[in-house]
Amino acid sequence: MNKIISDLKGKLIVSCQALDGNPLKGAVFMSAMAKAAVQGGAAAIRANGVEDVKAIKKKVKVPVIGINKMLASETMPYITPNFAMAKEIYEAGADIIALDATLRKRPDGISAAELIKQIKNKLGIPVMADISTYEEGMAAVEAGADIIATTLSGYTAYSPKIKTPDLEVVKKLVSSTDTPVIAEGRYNTPEYVKAAYENGAYAVVIGKIITNPEFITRYFLEKIKESAI
Repeated sequence: MNKIISDLKGKLIVSCQALDGNPLKGAVFMSAMAKAAVQGGAAAIRANGVEDVKAIKKKVKVPVIGINKMLASETMPYITPNFAMAKEIYEAGADIIALDATLRKRPDGISAAELIKQIKNKLGIPVMADISTYEEGMAAVEAGADIIATTLSGYTAYSPKIKTPDLEVVKKLVSSTDTPVIAEGRYNTPEYVKAAYENGAYAVVIGKIITNPEFITRYFLEKIKESAI
């Protein structure tokens, strides 16, 4: 197993991303966020876009999982959806490339399996397959993905629409493959993270609940409102 991946076992990965409309969007802010997360104990950073990846690589020593997002969609792959976007992230310095490995049709017509193989053969870098269902996870394993991540469970039209993490898909994948399964998606409490490890997760990715003040503020206000009812 790749040493970068083996070193992630049992660790916490922090996703540092700010999209359009977020006042913290920008490489300066995201690299500072990543540095703060690493000082707090993050073992790796997940980052979006060439400029953010470049800036974060200058600030931290831990591995960077790079993605290259298009506009979010329930019907079309948008996380590093093609080889050209993967190559940009590779050249920016990403240590692992994460991509949408759902079975949805891609704009260029190639399958997730073909893209995984292209990246591994042409760039020689580990691939993290973001999936939304068990079937997609196993298809990514068959294609040679180095990591399976549950990132997109709940974010495709056909995956479970739940407010809590999809622990069931983590458990099912772990029982079916030796490929590391990383839990990601709505892990917004320490209890959920602990549950992920108890269900066999190799590592856990946490994002907005750590790195998005706007989301965190709304989250707290909603919880306060619920408790007042």
